[in-house]
Amino acid sequence: MNVEFRCDCPFTSAIDLIGDRWTLVIIKQMLLEDKKTFKDFVRSNEAIASNILSDRLKMLEAFQLIKKEKFPNNKKINIYRLTEKGLGLTPVLVELGLWSDAHLREFNPEIMISDQLKHATKEDFVKTVVANYRTKVNADTKATAK
Repeated sequence: MNVEFRCDCPFTSAIDLIGDRWTLVIIKQMLLEDKKTFKDFVRSNEAIASNILSDRLKMLEAFQLIKKEKFPNNKKINIYRLTEKGLGLTPVLVELGLWSDAHLREFNPEIMISDQLKHATKEDFVKTVVANYRTKVNADTKATAK
């Protein structure tokens, strides 16, 4: 996968990788909405086109933000999991959610922010989200291994 980095600036380089319309949405869906198969992503409320989804999943895998595995009971189905590098974007997603809640509500009154985040520090919320994701992945792995 070839991503053109515009310069050596770390901010610009990150935006070159994750700053498109869909990449962080896919990571958010994996992290918070338990999406893990191509079909899960296609059926989501965000309505990502299948060709764009395929491209983004390949790019995320190439940059090791996600890994692709075969579903144990059906080798035709791929399961996508966040890597540690992908989980490292959790604080970015939390900050974007908080910023959106604070600054976009007047334009989009339907914005929902987690009640859990309202009553926890950002750091504790990030730890909880990551721990919950790992627990789900471990439970899924054990369930499909049987």
